[in-house]
Amino acid sequence: MRPVIWIIGGTSEGRNLLKALAGFDIDIFVSVATEYGAGLIEKQSNIRVMAARMDLTAMRDFLKQHKPECVIDATHPYATVVTATVKEACSLEECHYMRLLRPSSESGDYITVTDFAEAVELLNHMDGNIFLTTGSKNLKDFTAVRGYADRIALRILPMENSLQNALQLGYKPANIVCMQGPFSKELNIAMLKKFHSKFMVTKDSGAAGGFDEKVEAAAAAGAKLLVIGREPEEGSGYSDVLNFLYRQYADTKLS
Repeated sequence: MRPVIWIIGGTSEGRNLLKALAGFDIDIFVSVATEYGAGLIEKQSNIRVMAARMDLTAMRDFLKQHKPECVIDATHPYATVVTATVKEACSLEECHYMRLLRPSSESGDYITVTDFAEAVELLNHMDGNIFLTTGSKNLKDFTAVRGYADRIALRILPMENSLQNALQLGYKPANIVCMQGPFSKELNIAMLKKFHSKFMVTKDSGAAGGFDEKVEAAAAAGAKLLVIGREPEEGSGYSDVLNFLYRQYADTKLS
């Protein structure tokens, strides 16, 4: 019976990990939240992709049924609820858990706030258009920004449910950009200028999430960057996680 591991999350680091493990004689289950995320994963003979959101009970049932030797949490740094649930499930079922961390960005010439509520409060004390690049999940928070329908342009993934959510919340169609990243500095500058944005709101998504390009673009376009900070967490970097898996399953690597 082949060893089983479970990788959770559709981040670029998670996808890179899958490619690195393509030649190993192991069974890999991959969990992503949506069919869109599943479509970004390249087909491999040793992986099975599951597109569904799982609560604690579902995670525990999965662990009991498939008995993975380890679980790699490669979710986005801001998916804190998912990470907490995975950790709890692994603890309860006594399964080895590893958190794959994305390095945070070093401090720079931008404003950092602790959460979305603080970002909204700050924007309500400022005038000017806003380019929102924090995704569709927290769009409702920003409807509390004064004059949001006129002031906010937003960039979200090209998914029907994300677009419908934005429209239902009152964001104007002309101010909605549906695109898949990564985005270059030049493209960010063009969008900031198109919407006459005085502010750009983003998450600290690190280099893999195009954070550096946003910093450079905001400076070049004369916009102020507002960054939603992330909660501190413990875990291992990509190289450490990959080295651990290589050590564990080196004997299974196919020639």
